[in-house]
Amino acid sequence: MNAVDERLRRWRLVLGSDAAESSGVALEGRDAAIDGVLGALYGSARKSGGRGGERSAGLGASAPSVARWLGDIRTYFPTSVVQVMQRDAIDRIGLSALLLEPELLEAVEADVHLVGALLSLNKAMPETTRETARAVVRKVVDELEKQLATRTRATVTGALDRAARINRPRHRDIDWDRTIRANLKNYLPEYGTVVPERLVGYGHAAQSVKKDVILCIDQSGSMAASVVYASVFGAVLASMRSLSTRLVVFDTAVVDLTDQLDDPVDVLFGTQLGGGTDINRALAYCQSQISRPADTVVVLISDLYEGGIRDEMLKRVAAMKASGTQFVTLLALSDEGAPAYDHDHAAALAALGTPAFACTPDLFPDVISAAIEKRPLPMGGAADTAEATDMATHR
Repeated sequence: MNAVDERLRRWRLVLGSDAAESSGVALEGRDAAIDGVLGALYGSARKSGGRGGERSAGLGASAPSVARWLGDIRTYFPTSVVQVMQRDAIDRIGLSALLLEPELLEAVEADVHLVGALLSLNKAMPETTRETARAVVRKVVDELEKQLATRTRATVTGALDRAARINRPRHRDIDWDRTIRANLKNYLPEYGTVVPERLVGYGHAAQSVKKDVILCIDQSGSMAASVVYASVFGAVLASMRSLSTRLVVFDTAVVDLTDQLDDPVDVLFGTQLGGGTDINRALAYCQSQISRPADTVVVLISDLYEGGIRDEMLKRVAAMKASGTQFVTLLALSDEGAPAYDHDHAAALAALGTPAFACTPDLFPDVISAAIEKRPLPMGGAADTAEATDMATHR
């Protein structure tokens, strides 16, 4: 097939059956099958309404037909494309309702977004589906833990050790690299050596709890992916003896899920996606749990659409920071990039020295480590203006 024919073939698949006559391209075999599964979800171009060029869904609502379609898309497309099409199916044909059927759950390609859909259905889920749903969620959680745990533990342990450095170490505890760098001003060229006026030593962070971490997670529906990732990170951090980790989720009510952190699947099924938001109430609870302000890191994960008392929320953040607590605001903890968020509240927090920014899962260990060491956060240097907050968010 020459280059022109290949381009026509691709455009025919993109535009769907409505372009069959005008393109002059007839699809056969595998191409015809691919066109069929695309048409089943996206249908033909809408005659009126909707976005330009958008196709209407044609899958129907029966579980058998959807199950066959799910099998077909896994045959013809790579996993990343399958997951995008599943998300479109959830939005376009109400696939989320059909996920209450066990046989359909077994046919889907599990990912973070599917877990979010299942969690939103948690309260409506029949017992016949619950175990299958837990198995799907566990598969995703186990894969995420495998990807994230090793680097998180290594990065955070390093930060704890550096934060626990001492200035009167025993010989075996001297950090020679940092000691030399701290005393470079005392270099004696005639002797080719450094005279160390100050010794820098390693602390032993793993011997006892050195830092307290509180993850405060908004469980409104728009934060589904963030809830999944935060629960996994919470479980990883809780497994480290040198940290005391607390996980709090909230909407208009506040629920402390710390006692379930040994199993992030239990944490996730303890959440209830959707509902309103009362950040002030959640922060009031977190504030009440702080016993060592100078050794505490609070991470608020929220799009900041506050339904509670805005001024009280800001006062609580200011009070925690004044007491020595490290306060971090993440607008999202996901791979999606910049989310929709309340710009006024983000700017107000930035004015308090707590710029709000979106964070990808691979960056989260660095954010926690920087907070533990009381270093600038790795988020692009946002300052205390709404514009800088926007820049950090869109980084």
